[in-house]
Amino acid sequence: MKHFRSAAVVLAAAVALTACGGSSGSSSDATAGGKTKVRLWLVGTDTPQAVRDYAKAEFEKANPKAELVIEEQVWDGLVDKLTTALSGSDSPDVVEVGNTQAVAFTSAGAFLDITDKKADLGGDDLLQGFVESGSYDGKLYAAPYYAGSRLVFYRKDLFAKQGLKPPQTLAEYVADGEKLKAAGGNRFSGIYFPGQDWRNALPYIWSAGGDLAVQKDGKWQGALSTPQSVAGLKMVQEVMQKASGAAKDGNETDPQVPWCANQIGMLSAPGWVKGSILAAKDKGGCPEAEKNLGVFALPGESAGQTAPVFLGGSNIAIAAKSKHPDLAYNLLKVILSDGYQTKMAEAGLIPAKTSLFSALGNDDVAKATAQAASNTKLTPAAPGWANVESDKILEDLFVQIAKGGDVQQLATAADAKITAALNR
Repeated sequence: MKHFRSAAVVLAAAVALTACGGSSGSSSDATAGGKTKVRLWLVGTDTPQAVRDYAKAEFEKANPKAELVIEEQVWDGLVDKLTTALSGSDSPDVVEVGNTQAVAFTSAGAFLDITDKKADLGGDDLLQGFVESGSYDGKLYAAPYYAGSRLVFYRKDLFAKQGLKPPQTLAEYVADGEKLKAAGGNRFSGIYFPGQDWRNALPYIWSAGGDLAVQKDGKWQGALSTPQSVAGLKMVQEVMQKASGAAKDGNETDPQVPWCANQIGMLSAPGWVKGSILAAKDKGGCPEAEKNLGVFALPGESAGQTAPVFLGGSNIAIAAKSKHPDLAYNLLKVILSDGYQTKMAEAGLIPAKTSLFSALGNDDVAKATAQAASNTKLTPAAPGWANVESDKILEDLFVQIAKGGDVQQLATAADAKITAALNR
């Protein structure tokens, strides 16, 4: 499906027809084996296996006549896959969705309204920014699941060799990255920055006073071609060309691979990436790297400030066409429970409840996470933002920037595409 908003209209109509046509099933529906299967869609590998096992054990203990089936999806193409699944006759029961994608589904009626259940799920303890991303027209449809602030991981040994200390400003960070790159050679990255990684470009844009899109006279429009945004984009281009040895058309998937290959000096990534780097060798990690693994919050324009970073993460929701809404809600309660969310925090993920932040620990990553989380932003809260992501407008833009294209011209062209996508 090329255009998500048109698909969302179909999705909304399908959900409405289901509601008008009577029950689509109940929590008493069972499989041939006698147990009701409740399907949970999780995306990627960010939810550790130990947490998945906990969810299955807790849910099935509380619901002995049900079986939890966890189906892992991938982020690439997720919007289109969810659109198809949530409007079909074989919808999953509970789904994870990216926080920047949530509004497209909440506005289309794809999720059940859980406003009256908010207090039981955590109430004011829930991450407010993710409550907002999971709400539409004053109602809550998708609860917070987890969040992750981006941190900068660095090689302590390489810093010592070059006489560097963690930078105090964004300009120092870039300069240090260029110095590390010059010492490391062509394939080495002083700052690892593959061309498609638009989320790591956001702090530069926001620090310069720019933005991706703004709302004017009730209409959303791209804002990358403003003087402030262009200044940030030019800094991104400098990093990509002078500090990074990553592929100009590459993506940010599996950064532990080049890290463990000794090809990175500094890496901006969500806090949970530490676990990927230090994983066992048979899991793609390099646990021996721990002694040289340092971390700091990305600095801002002035010393003593942090740069505004993208607060990524996910929401979790009950599908409007779930055949087992009562059991789905029981599962949602397990996912938002203190036990489940504490395990998420212990894995380096910012939990859905602020009262559990202490479970992140008190090591360097936890401290840097708390510092970075104090200055975060989200993508524009536009119902059509999922179009921008599914069309890969930003990936295409930053690949061209990485290749040395004219920033002003590229930003102007991207704004036109963003404006059209936001208002489809």
